[in-house]
Amino acid sequence: MQLIIKEVVAKAILSRSGIPVADYCINPYTGCSHACRYCYASFMKKYTGHTEPWGDFVDIKINAPEVLQKQLKKASKGRVIISSVTDAYQPAEAKYKITRQCLERLLPYQFPVDILTKSPLVLRDIDLIKKFDNIEVGVTITTNDERIRKIFEPKAPAIEARIHALKTLHENRIKTYVFIGPALPMDPEALGKKLFPHVDHVYIDRMNYPSRTLNIYYQMKLQQWLDRDFTERIVDRLKDCFNKKDVSIC
Repeated sequence: MQLIIKEVVAKAILSRSGIPVADYCINPYTGCSHACRYCYASFMKKYTGHTEPWGDFVDIKINAPEVLQKQLKKASKGRVIISSVTDAYQPAEAKYKITRQCLERLLPYQFPVDILTKSPLVLRDIDLIKKFDNIEVGVTITTNDERIRKIFEPKAPAIEARIHALKTLHENRIKTYVFIGPALPMDPEALGKKLFPHVDHVYIDRMNYPSRTLNIYYQMKLQQWLDRDFTERIVDRLKDCFNKKDVSIC
């Protein structure tokens, strides 16, 4: 199915965050064309009226930078996460540059910023990112197996492209982290070895949404990955891979 893109007008863009580590969130888009099978953010359809499958639509908040500029004039300083229910650097960003324009509006106010993405497109904005006093960039990597990635994250960037993004950010002295979540079938030691040199912090999230992907696991004969004791051992092995890093378990 062809991706349905619609330009919409947002009433607000700087929203109070329900995530403990952030005061605000900015979501430049509604929907995400990465179409990850496990994505919790598909609940957004209840509020937007979309009937299309998650991953088949993206709404562009075309006035987001201007709305953000107005909100920042009145907002108390706090930590901002970009983004919580979309990917701010999904393919639409290459054309629309909404995320970049939001960063440009944030920069003079120097709010602490946390960017989380699956996309190497974030490298485009290194020039802006380096100007923030307090910023970190995280890249979500859920497996080291491209076959698994293509099944669970069919339209997301390749794993090596994400690792390269982390490497480049780290080499530019930008604080980086990897979000391994949900932890999909993988070789934890192989993944840890590749990531270790390029991250300052590691977040590991267990497979918290098995009901969304239960059939896939059974079809692939990967039932053991649904067993809590098995996945806990995988998490422990991941922790061991990063034993000299700051590791958080979600």
